[in-house]
Amino acid sequence: MSEAQPLLSIENLSVTFRTPSGLVTPVPEVSLYVNAGERVALVGESGCGKSVTALSVTALPPADRAIREGKILFKGCDLIADAEALQAARRHGLAYVFQDPMASLHPVLRLRDQIAEALPPMPAAARRERVLELLNDVGLPDPARAANAYPCELSGGQCQRVMLAMALAAEPQLLIADEPTTALDVTTQRKILGLMDRLARERGMALLLITHNLGIVASYMERLYVMYAGRIVESGPVKAVISSPRHPYTKGLLAAVPSLRLERDQLQDIPGTVPPPGRFPAGCAFAPRCQFATPDCTQAVPPLYVTDTRAVRCPCF
Repeated sequence: MSEAQPLLSIENLSVTFRTPSGLVTPVPEVSLYVNAGERVALVGESGCGKSVTALSVTALPPADRAIREGKILFKGCDLIADAEALQAARRHGLAYVFQDPMASLHPVLRLRDQIAEALPPMPAAARRERVLELLNDVGLPDPARAANAYPCELSGGQCQRVMLAMALAAEPQLLIADEPTTALDVTTQRKILGLMDRLARERGMALLLITHNLGIVASYMERLYVMYAGRIVESGPVKAVISSPRHPYTKGLLAAVPSLRLERDQLQDIPGTVPPPGRFPAGCAFAPRCQFATPDCTQAVPPLYVTDTRAVRCPCF
């Protein structure tokens, strides 16, 4: 961990849900940190526990119904143990941008009113002006028209910009973006990611990007964590991890990233699927899908081997 206290530090977090069939733990143990002003990615396939981890930071649904154990420190305050700190983080300090803006925006309220709800108390005229400033900041060409519009009158990319404006309204120190470009075309994805990167730099805001696509991480992020079955299996500086991945799962994710330099039949996939929560195999959860697995891999969960700025949960690196 860095010498200075991180802005966000998740330490040995486990997240458990009560279900009709018993307790299920999609996130058995996660530790990660984000420094002030830093851009960090959390990467993995769907079902790896990325979103549950992010939602657990401020206990957003469905994590509000979960049993959270461990520590989630934001500016040194434990958001699990300290209810007042949790409420303060929700009001200002932390903000979220979610995957599908059309599902997050209210369909029958004008966008100006939805953005205004996220603003601190201020006179009506100042509130209207601030809404237009935010819409201009996120690159909408006609802020006045967008402010007066309903969500259905804008494109998916424009609605995601509106969601970003809402997230910025409280001037957060950390923006958590959970698969913010999945529903968008490739060109719009790049524009939205570039926009978030620019705004984070200009505002000195930290960014935690959750994605399944390692291909979009290299251009914008500084560090990354690779998650599988609710555990971090590799972490380190983005350039170092992408240039020399150490965990077989990271190597598989990189091999599956499309590139103009590769023919279609050169792309590789990872056999099998992520095991569902409650059915994680003993030992290394990735072992059933790993071509390098040995009998020892099924005996115990590998520890996290730390070397300099890198960490990997595999003894074979």
